[in-house]
Amino acid sequence: MQSIDQQLAYLTKGFAEIIREEDLRARLTLAQKENRPLRVKAGFDPTAPDLHLGHTVLIRKLKHFQDLGHTAIFLIGDMTGLIGDPTGRNLTRPPMTREQIAANAETYRQQIFKLLDPTKTEIRFNSEWLEPLGFEQLVRLCSHYTVARLLERDDFTKRYREGSPISLHEFLYPISQGYDSVALRADVELGGTDQKFNLLVGRELQKDYGQPSQIVATTPLLEGLDGVQKMSKSLGNYVGIAEAPEEMFKKLMSISDALMWRYYELLTDLTIDNITALRQQTEGGQRHPMEVKTELARRIVADFHSAEDAARAADEFTRVVRQGQAPSQLEAVPLPDEVRQDGVIRVDKLLARLGMAPSVTEAVRRLKANAVEINGHKVTELKYTPDSEELLVQVGKKWARVRL
Repeated sequence: MQSIDQQLAYLTKGFAEIIREEDLRARLTLAQKENRPLRVKAGFDPTAPDLHLGHTVLIRKLKHFQDLGHTAIFLIGDMTGLIGDPTGRNLTRPPMTREQIAANAETYRQQIFKLLDPTKTEIRFNSEWLEPLGFEQLVRLCSHYTVARLLERDDFTKRYREGSPISLHEFLYPISQGYDSVALRADVELGGTDQKFNLLVGRELQKDYGQPSQIVATTPLLEGLDGVQKMSKSLGNYVGIAEAPEEMFKKLMSISDALMWRYYELLTDLTIDNITALRQQTEGGQRHPMEVKTELARRIVADFHSAEDAARAADEFTRVVRQGQAPSQLEAVPLPDEVRQDGVIRVDKLLARLGMAPSVTEAVRRLKANAVEINGHKVTELKYTPDSEELLVQVGKKWARVRL
């Protein structure tokens, strides 16, 4: 059995803040003495159908508690999703329909067990306790918190000062999230740094309801592939955990060397000591950054697929990106009728139809720039006479296989 110091070193890796670490130490000590697992909660509103690596920062921290024998509670906010989380919003978020929430929640259930152990995980929906609340109980719940305290929250304060609308139901969001901790009797709640206010509401409500206040632990918001903005599907800087291994691997290899260490800390199970040693070896010249980044990409892909998939993705990346060869799984598409006439193919129209150039005009420019190859040969003329039943077309890093 690990000592409390060893457990803390493993658990605190990657956290931005713990309120309070001494409380976590005391709770771990008591749990060990009583042979009782801690109840560790992280909530997710099912606002999108798929999870990306940014979401897995919290899921991985749930896993770390789970690795030490504690109970991970993956809470799906099917009721709070109807409200819409106002965090970081300048305007009221449109509420989702129950149908959207149910569909998204089902994909979450399928995806989280890529990291979590299903035998040690509770999947809960906050409709279990929020939906049965009658009007009287809701009024009593709201009486535990003042409007003044809610307006201390940064995004509410900003919108109030700017005269932007704040709907009354949005005030119910942090109170509802806090009540989740009461209903689940959470020992620890995990959340992003942007959720700190809501997590602290849970601490206070538990105290009012006669429960020990949960420990709050926040994780940084993971930067996306650009290294600047938070990872987000809407910004296109994300890696989806349901994406194909080759796509995941290629995206991860595109990150900067500096961002690589952030990903090592937040997206792997390596200890801080392991990561520090790896970084020192890289900066000292004993390891090449490309080799270390490849190892990172393989680790992450293996977590969500398999070690074999990760190895194949690494080989494919080497072949296609580093050696400039065609992807092995490139599917052949039929030749569009309008680009062929009298046995001759109009290359500019073909490139535009295949999406290898944004327009026919741009396709002509790329032909003149010697940027187009067909079956391994440079092509500069607009017209091409095929001498085989299949064409392998390359424009820069884009490839297409065309069946005649």
